[in-house]
Amino acid sequence: MRLPLFHVDAFAIRPLEGNPAAIVPLDHWLDDETLLNIARENNLSETAFFVPNETGFHLRWFSPTTEIPLCGHATLASAYVIFNELGYNKDLIHFETLSGELIVLKKDDDIIMDFPTKAPKPCTIPDGLEEALGVKIKETYQNHFVLCVTHREADVKNAKPDHKALSRIKPGEFILTAKSQTYDFVSRCFAPAHGLEEDPVTGAAHCVSAPYWADKLGKATLRARQVSKRGGDVTCVLKGNRVELMGRCALFMKGTITL
Repeated sequence: MRLPLFHVDAFAIRPLEGNPAAIVPLDHWLDDETLLNIARENNLSETAFFVPNETGFHLRWFSPTTEIPLCGHATLASAYVIFNELGYNKDLIHFETLSGELIVLKKDDDIIMDFPTKAPKPCTIPDGLEEALGVKIKETYQNHFVLCVTHREADVKNAKPDHKALSRIKPGEFILTAKSQTYDFVSRCFAPAHGLEEDPVTGAAHCVSAPYWADKLGKATLRARQVSKRGGDVTCVLKGNRVELMGRCALFMKGTITL
């Protein structure tokens, strides 16, 4: 069996920036063990698989350890492949996913994803979290991720988490964020629950952080920067209980999987 494989850098304007994802278009679904083994072999934070259906495509995401319910950067990269590599002649894609319907629009060189918001609710600071992150936390909120708000932008940029300690704190996915002088807010994302110490640019995390900052800053359009080593820019537009995430992609490599 031979399958096409695309390695795409999402939220990037050139290769070697943003967040890399492996994209594998399929004609029909393979068994879950094979999908997981392919993701494990790729050894990127996410491998996305999609199959055409009546309304568009059925899209699934796998980390090297498990299937995950939502992944923004691999959705962006999947749309890039469909728009630019597969002869798709429309400007709109409907994805059926574990998180419901996701709509992706192409506008010039930008790709706009329409996602449900995941507005977080206040929570107490989990025991050991400040020590594991190595920064003083102002307040925490939770909705799938734990959103950790710090006092200063520098706290986010300079944090050196103890990833082993962080992996012992539930739920295992954390956003570290602060108001920014250059952008509206900056963030970093850590996901030891998925075997990932730090994710370079995380679309799904902005479904959590954008509603928080929209409320705090009193604005619906936000310019965000994920300040990981690779880094990436995300424009977020709040529209009711939906959020549009805008970014670009760069193709790094394409090839063939042989099974």
